[in-house]
Amino acid sequence: MPASVRPLLSVIVAFHDMAREAPRTLHTLSPAYQRGVDAGDYEVLAVDCGSARPLPEPVVSGCGPGFRLLRMEPAASPAAAINAAVRASRGDAVMLCIDGARMLTPGIVRLTLAALRAFPDPVVATLAWHLGPKPQNESLLEGYCQQVEDRLLDSVDWGRDGYELFRIASLGGSSAGGWFRPLSESNCLTVRRTSWDRLGGLEERFIAPGGGLVNLDFYRRACTTLGPLVMLLGEGTFHQFHGGVATNVPPDRHPWARFHEEYVSIRGIDYASPETEAEFMGTVPPQALPFLAHSLDRLRGVAP
Repeated sequence: MPASVRPLLSVIVAFHDMAREAPRTLHTLSPAYQRGVDAGDYEVLAVDCGSARPLPEPVVSGCGPGFRLLRMEPAASPAAAINAAVRASRGDAVMLCIDGARMLTPGIVRLTLAALRAFPDPVVATLAWHLGPKPQNESLLEGYCQQVEDRLLDSVDWGRDGYELFRIASLGGSSAGGWFRPLSESNCLTVRRTSWDRLGGLEERFIAPGGGLVNLDFYRRACTTLGPLVMLLGEGTFHQFHGGVATNVPPDRHPWARFHEEYVSIRGIDYASPETEAEFMGTVPPQALPFLAHSLDRLRGVAP
């Protein structure tokens, strides 16, 4: 991408020790996979947050002309590294993918750009799924692991049609209510650069492993300051099993209490999901119809 051409969107995706997961995630951000957009519409900054095995540069640059690798010093939290990456980016808007283990559906970039055209100061959000039959905190107790996941991914042609990922996934805990109930966070979240700057980016006082509740904090601040919240129907992110500090531990070892204690020490209040009414953009592919039915049941209060 010529330096004189400013992209519409900068995608910031953070990785730490994700040699297996990063190539898949980056492919799902590539112009070859994303539909209805040109390579010049967006750039992708892959932020390697001090991996023991650094992400190879060709893995990133090979995905497209607008892909760049930024290597950062090791730190427990990715907040400072992500803020630095945003400062190094050039897009008019910022898409934050704080967990590089999460693959994307093929319409996210196109619909995000449509939402940015439609609204002056939107918060564009997606739901989050886990690959596998249950949220991974539960499925790991039944033998779910990277080898099982590799076979699961091989069972569908997600490279040709990324919506096939819906067939092999379950909603993550933060998105358990589906499309029409409030979220506690979004793992693919977009705001305008001016809005990112107004919010001050990620709060760097969150220093717990993985950032603790830093992503939830940013989502809440965005939803209560900007607007409208625009939820992308029929799109989402899909978490690969990688030993994450919160996503890939048994429920009785989940670090929520420690993370929440840090949040209270910074904000002085308990964390609460923003009760923000959303606008909706997008269509639901056939593969995601069971999740649409679940979302409607949750809205009506007839599903757990």
